[in-house]
Amino acid sequence: MIGTPPVTAPPKVVARTPIGCPPAWAIMQRRLFDVMDEGWWLFRERYCLPDGSLRYAGEVPSRDGADDFYEAFVNWPVLYQLGGADDLLDVSKWHWEGVTRQLTDLGFLVDEFERGYDWFHLGESMIFFYSLCAADPGDEVFRDRAYRFAELYLPGSPAGNYDQATRTIRAPHNGAGGPRWGINDEWRSFGAGLASMRPFGLPLAGVPGIRTWADLEDPAKADLMGAEMVRRLGAGDVAVNLAATTLTANAWLYDHNERFSDWTLEYLDAWQQRARDNGGILPDNAGPSGEVGELHDGRWHGGNYGWAWPHGVYSVGSAACVGALNGALLTGDPSRLDLARQLLDHLYERGITGSVDDTEMSIRDRWQAELGEDTATPTLLIPNRYGEDGWFDYQPPQLGLPIWLWQAAFEPVDRERLLRLRERSGYDWRTVRDFRNKEDAGHEAPWLAYLAGDNPEYPEAILGVALSQVQRRMDLMQADRTDPADMHVHHWQRHNPVTTEALLQLTTGTPQLLYNGGLLPLRVLYLDPERGRPGLPADVAALVDTVEPDRTCLQLVNLSATQTRRVVIQAGSFGTERIDRAIVTTATGDHPGPAPAYTSPPLRAGTETIVVDGNQLEVELPPGRTIRIELELTRGAYRAAHLALPAD
Repeated sequence: MIGTPPVTAPPKVVARTPIGCPPAWAIMQRRLFDVMDEGWWLFRERYCLPDGSLRYAGEVPSRDGADDFYEAFVNWPVLYQLGGADDLLDVSKWHWEGVTRQLTDLGFLVDEFERGYDWFHLGESMIFFYSLCAADPGDEVFRDRAYRFAELYLPGSPAGNYDQATRTIRAPHNGAGGPRWGINDEWRSFGAGLASMRPFGLPLAGVPGIRTWADLEDPAKADLMGAEMVRRLGAGDVAVNLAATTLTANAWLYDHNERFSDWTLEYLDAWQQRARDNGGILPDNAGPSGEVGELHDGRWHGGNYGWAWPHGVYSVGSAACVGALNGALLTGDPSRLDLARQLLDHLYERGITGSVDDTEMSIRDRWQAELGEDTATPTLLIPNRYGEDGWFDYQPPQLGLPIWLWQAAFEPVDRERLLRLRERSGYDWRTVRDFRNKEDAGHEAPWLAYLAGDNPEYPEAILGVALSQVQRRMDLMQADRTDPADMHVHHWQRHNPVTTEALLQLTTGTPQLLYNGGLLPLRVLYLDPERGRPGLPADVAALVDTVEPDRTCLQLVNLSATQTRRVVIQAGSFGTERIDRAIVTTATGDHPGPAPAYTSPPLRAGTETIVVDGNQLEVELPPGRTIRIELELTRGAYRAAHLALPAD
């Protein structure tokens, strides 16, 4: 990478093509912005107190739950960054502050950061914070918080989370209070009464006298399981801690402080070496001395939120991808992705053909929503977990993981991996189903088919799904009379009316972020020079239909009949790409005199090539005009950074 983007004013181009009848996707897209801006106001009225905190009077667990409070607002800053209401940024910050005070009072936080919990859940809560940093890099208060939070994991930090001699984070639960040894108090006697955990099986193998879930009905055996969990799951390093590297990567994006990048790469290198020593498969645990299997009788599997229990790929695979992506972001070196590439390829090679309906799996409802009637169709199933008897818990692959590897480097090997997954799938990737999961994701397959050119109706279909899901949550909120004392901590997430998956894909050419702690480097970022903020201006809709290593194609539409809009297109929200040239397709219709009744003037098509040689291009959109632009890019021309908005 060669430096930073130029600070000179970007070249300008004017849209001249009349839109005629506006495309349906543009009208639906602007409608989606409008209804979500109505929706988050209703959410605040129903569930929030004037200080920004959440109405809640329910049970407070010993360690679990802080993430759920932040997740109530998790994608609001992303909506602002894409073009949501002007006041949404300040509202999002207000709720972050209010929830942070609330969680401090409840005992979850120390100095505004989690006292100590696992990074599967910490990653979920921190994406709200990361999105606030990205949406407003000039906010010095949040910048200072980013530094302070990242410092908790650096060598020599008073928090003591990191042992540089062994290159380990010292406990599975960690945070502002340092290593937090042990497990949730609720699990100290892990009995058969924990019905919600039964689908995931026993948390540990090799505990004397405990071979089945029914054995936990004996209180003495439940106590023994809890004691073993404290000993084996309550100390040492675990693979899900890789998600902590986003904390330091986010801080590094502000000023490229090498202390943050040095620790990030050192910690990633340690896990990469453990994976090499384990035949290329990332182990899920390392003991206090740094030795894999030290607390698990030599097993490379069995760590907290690891391969054996409870989620496998959902936790270890996600953390591996998050860490690998952070390494590639900091260095520009695509080989940093190998940590995750090798892991996923290992799982895909062990895939089988089967149907969701006929296969035993721990998480079924996700696939019932995502695949609909195709749960009965034989398709590719990959192992999600590894135990004493080898790989098990076969489920369809989560496409968000390999898609982000492709997005990070656009190397052929990552594209070919996606093509092979499509070939091995038994269902039609073009089908768009009306659902929304916790990650606000799951429509990657039809989007990839659209980018491949064989799903042309996808924009209208996915926008229809988004509008349907927003309306569903609006209806749920209107009818909700739940007493705060009876609320489950997931209640807010299930009513959050903001959905960003469709907007990310269509306006920026970017998949939904990795939910357990990923950053969100947008392929395209729009800036509104009139309002001095990120996001599409009012009345403007955008559609990215081509995403290739050195090329992005998009269309802009101004739906206003009276107002000219200006928008700056930036190649990447972290500014790593250079726009070498922009090829503009024009189709003008001149009006030299009165047109004949009931006819329109003829359009004259042509192209114009503009030399940009920077990472921004300004577009002027007169009323009722549209423009198509092909951006020819050089990837990795600049160092990734949180870029402050340019002055108009």
